[in-house]
Amino acid sequence: MKTLLRNRKALVGLVIIAFIVLVAIAAPLLTQYDPAARTGRPHQSPSLDHILGTTRIGQDVFARLIYGARTSLAVGFGAGLLITLVGTALGIISGYRGGKTDEIISFFTNMVLVVPNLPLLLVLAAFIGQASPLVIALILGATSWAWGARVTRAETLSVKQKDFVKSAEMMGEPPWRIMTFEIFPNVISIVGINFIGSVIFAIITEATLEFLGLGDPRAISWGTMLYNAQKASALSVGAWWDILTPCFALAFLGIGMSLLNFAVDEIANPRLRTGNHLKRWSLLVRTGEGRL
Repeated sequence: MKTLLRNRKALVGLVIIAFIVLVAIAAPLLTQYDPAARTGRPHQSPSLDHILGTTRIGQDVFARLIYGARTSLAVGFGAGLLITLVGTALGIISGYRGGKTDEIISFFTNMVLVVPNLPLLLVLAAFIGQASPLVIALILGATSWAWGARVTRAETLSVKQKDFVKSAEMMGEPPWRIMTFEIFPNVISIVGINFIGSVIFAIITEATLEFLGLGDPRAISWGTMLYNAQKASALSVGAWWDILTPCFALAFLGIGMSLLNFAVDEIANPRLRTGNHLKRWSLLVRTGEGRL
C-alpha cells in the first residue's frame, strides 16, 4: 500500500475515486431535492437554486448526478468484483490443475473470447427488455470474465514452477491450499489490474446500454441521465448542462480509474517505471555528461 501511495498517478486516481464515492454516500446531505421529483421549471439554466440546472421535466440535475453516482458505482464495482472473482478462480484452477480441467476451462474461455462482447450484451439486454442495474451487472459479470481468466492462467503457469510451490507440494499440502495461499498472493498484481479494468469497462458499458434505451428508465444513474437528455434533445434546445453533466462525471471517474490502473501496472511491471530514469537522463544531458 505504501508503494501505491508513493506513485503520483495512484495518489491522484485514489483521490478522484474517493471524492466521487464520498459524494455519492453523502448525497442526502448535499442536496435537499428528490432526484425523481419535479422541483423547478423545465430546462431551467444553472442558478443558485439549481446549481446544475433542471431537466426537461424540471428535475434537479445536481441531485440526479450525485444520486446517480450511487447506481453507476454499484454496477461498476459489483460487476467488476464478479468478473474478477470468476476470472481469477477459473484462471488459477486452469493453470495449476492442468490436464482435462485446463482443457475444459480453456474451451469455454476461448468460446467466450471469440464472441464479440458488446453485440452480445446488446442482444441479451434487448431480449430481457428494460434491464435493471442489477441485471446489467449480472450480465456483465457472466460475459466478461474470459480475458481475466486467460491472463491469470498464464501467470499461474509461471508461478507454479517456483520452488516454494514445489516445496508445498512435497510437504503434502492440498491443492486448494496451494492455490489459495501460495499462488494467489503471487498473482495479486494481475488480479488488481483486472479488477480496475473491469470496473471501468462495467461503468462505461452500463452507461452505453442505458443511453441506448436498454436499461430501466426509472433507475437514476448517469446512463439514464444521458438517455433522458438525448430524448429531450437537450443540446438542440441549448440545455447543455443536462447532457454534459453526466458526460463529465463519467470522464472524471474514468480518469481516476485509469490513473490507478496505470499505477498498478507500473508497480507490477518494473520495466514501465521510466520516471526516475528520464529525470536522470535529462540531468545528464543538461550537464553535458549524456553526450556521445
